[in-house]
Order: sequence, then structure tokens, then C-alpha cells
Amino acid sequence: MRPLFFPEDSQFWYETLRALGHITYGGADFGEVAVTAERITPGDYDSWYDEWLATAERVVKTAGTHPVSRRDAYLRASNYYRTAEFFLHGNASDPRILYAYDKSVAAFQEAAKLLNIEPVEIPYENTTLPGYHYKGDNSAPTVIMFNGFDGSVEEMHFFGAAAAAERGYNVLTFDGPGQPGARHHKGLMFRPDWENVVGPVIDHANVDRVALLGNSMGGLLAPRAAAFDSRVNAVIALDGVYDLGEITTAQLPFDREEAERRLRAPEDPDLDVMLDQVMQASPMARWAFNQGMYAMGVDTPRKFCAAYLDYTLADGIAERITCPTLVCAAADDGFFKGQPEQLYEHLTCPRTFLEFTGEAAAHCQSGAQRQAYAQIFDWLDVTLL
Repeated sequence: MRPLFFPEDSQFWYETLRALGHITYGGADFGEVAVTAERITPGDYDSWYDEWLATAERVVKTAGTHPVSRRDAYLRASNYYRTAEFFLHGNASDPRILYAYDKSVAAFQEAAKLLNIEPVEIPYENTTLPGYHYKGDNSAPTVIMFNGFDGSVEEMHFFGAAAAAERGYNVLTFDGPGQPGARHHKGLMFRPDWENVVGPVIDHANVDRVALLGNSMGGLLAPRAAAFDSRVNAVIALDGVYDLGEITTAQLPFDREEAERRLRAPEDPDLDVMLDQVMQASPMARWAFNQGMYAMGVDTPRKFCAAYLDYTLADGIAERITCPTLVCAAADDGFFKGQPEQLYEHLTCPRTFLEFTGEAAAHCQSGAQRQAYAQIFDWLDVTLL
């Protein structure tokens, strides 16, 4: 898709498309997004924050008094607040992060009251994970879903929860370690053994039929959990991811074995310089490394890349999955190109490959949610008959 905004800035364009895509489930209005984008200086994270924040706060102020008006305004504001702080994680102590994040959560929870969506706290180790319960038909399966590397549980309303709920499914969404609700206030960092995250969530749900839907990086985490928890009856990898270590090591001029050795070494000043140069040369890499250090709880790009090596379904993990699995792919994915195909090739369970093209070809089908979820939940309807 040709960029409508930020033609020379792919990361600003994708995040704008992401906001636009949430229109279909009430998370934005085209004019609000367009006017906000026009005010932003390309490549300027401060400008990005200022303008999205201004739009969010204006929308809250004009929420009105009618329940429908308030619901709609708070849903849009929650998405705009989320978008505002997206690029700020290079400085974990920046007070703007929590200001906008907390506003996003508060706005969504105001909308949730009007949508009969129940906020929940899911017991996890010695704390809790934040989530939301959407009550569906009593006899319907439960879809447990979560976001990926950089998205919040509140955003999952637009990235699948609303679509599943309107089809009668019971839905339980949550933020796991490393994701905003667990990272921002609880200090929980990402962990690769996601079965130990999903397990307590399934315990909390206490239901017989469970499907997992993982969005973006969740397209690796959901299959990983299913490989080790037999209670999972179906998996949706949206989109599929097989090996994040491959994405990391592909940026380095070494073979995989050498790249892993150097990334995991106690010290490697030359590689540190090389990764710093990668960040300087690519705004996308700069954001990804900063986000990764923030979400993984490490203090150098090399440590982040080393941590990423552990996020893999290789070495027989994918082959352990026994439940039906839907692997989605986006033809123009700018993040995980080729990963869905690898995951699909390694599966030995009942499997379906679903590639989205045309208007749905962006990462996680941003911009074509209605089309994507129609096909995804039609598959689930048949699979969990």
C-alpha cells in the first residue's frame, strides 16, 4: 500500500496505518488521524508525542454525556494515548511514558464500563497480570489473546477481541511480562518460556475449550505456549513467527554460530560499535533496539539481541504442538517476512496457512481488520465445532 502519510518515514507511516486500522472497531476516526499526522514533523519523536497527546486530550474533553458518545470518545482516546508514547522507550525514565500510558488505560476502562467488559487481575507468580474479560455465550469456547513486542492489552480490543466477542466467543485478554501493563508498573520483563505465562491465565479462565491468539511477536509466543500446554485446543499465530534469533543475526556479517557466540559473550566492544552503527543508520533499528532493551530489561543493544536468540520454536518446539494451528502471513510484512512460512513448514499438527495480500498485506493486517478477522474466526468456528 502506498503511504498516505509520511512517504519517506516507514515507521511513522506504519504506526499511522495501525491507528487508522483501528477505525473499524471504534479506535479512531479518519479525520482525527489525518489532521494529527499532518501536524507531526517526520522522524521527530517529540512531535509525534505532542500531537497524538493533543488529539487524545481534545477527544476526551469532547466526550459528551450520552453513553454512546462517551464510549466512542474514550475508545478513540485510548488508542491515541497509546500511540503518543510509542516511540519514547529509549529513555525509560521519561515521565511522558507513564502519563500517556495511564491515560490510555483509564480511557479504555471508561469505555469498558459502557461495553460490559470486565477488567481482571490474573494471579501470576507473586503478583498479577492485567486483563479484560468479554463474556460471550455460555457454551462458546474462550479465546485467550495477547499482543506482541510493543502493543498493550487495551489495543487487543481492536486487534481481535471485539471481533471475537461480537461472534459470541468468550474472550480473555491480558498483558504478559514485557508488555505494557506488566512492564510499566510491575517491572516484569519478557520471558521466552511463555507457557509459564499462559498456564496461569488458563487456570484463571477455568474453562474446557481454549484457543490462543497471539498478535505480532505473539505469533511466536502463542505457539510456544501450546507446545507445552495440552489444554490449548487451537492456536492462531497472527502473524506466524518461528525464530526471532534469525532476525537478529541476519543483520550481522557473520554466520549464525559466530553471531550467537559474539552476542552472548561477556564483552565484545567491536560488536557493540557495529550495533551502534546499525542504530545510527536505521531509524527502525534504533526504535527496535530501544524498545527491546526496555521490554527485555537489558542495558545494551547487544544484550537485547542476545536475549532475542532465546525466542525460537526451533529444536523441535514447533513439532511438539498437537492442536490445530492457523498460521497467518502478511505479503508486505516489514518485520517478520518469511517467518510464517518457516513456522508452517515445521508444524506436524493439523495446520492451515492463510496469507493476506492487497489491502490486508501489512504487518498484522493493519488497515484491514474486518477482512482479516472474518477469515480468522471463520476458521476457528470450524476448528472448534
